[in-house]
Amino acid sequence: MGRIAVCPGSFDPITYGHLDIIERTSKIFETVYVSVLKNSSKEGLFTPEERVELIRQVTERYPNVEVRSFNGLLIDFCEEVGAEAIVRGLRAVSDFEYEMQLTSMNRKLNSSIETIYMMTNNNYSFISSSIVKEVAKYGGKIEDVVPPLVEDALKRKFNLQ
Repeated sequence: MGRIAVCPGSFDPITYGHLDIIERTSKIFETVYVSVLKNSSKEGLFTPEERVELIRQVTERYPNVEVRSFNGLLIDFCEEVGAEAIVRGLRAVSDFEYEMQLTSMNRKLNSSIETIYMMTNNNYSFISSSIVKEVAKYGGKIEDVVPPLVEDALKRKFNLQ
């Protein structure tokens, strides 16, 4: 069996910070599943299907990256695809406490799937999807933080084109 990792998230929208983690993960693992959580308790700007399609387009240069959405527990998705690792991006120390809680629960559910934390590139450490959406909503400059395809999609969502 090949080495398989899952990079989970809401990716609403995907940013260069996310892509940094995905690209670096794709160099370590044979197969990387970028998994988009369908969170019924949280309404996103983009539908899960739109997010999956945007991510597919911006990751098409990585032949070992597959994009899927999922419902339910991340650990169940990992078991389904045969993943041995979950790769989580960290921007700052403030992310760590929440991530540690998730990791502890995932380890309790399945101790054979490891969680690996990867620090994002310093150039992207300030980027969050929430901030990107807020700046885009008011027509601010976002070309340095998201791919052109995502920038265009955000402009369409906010009727800025």
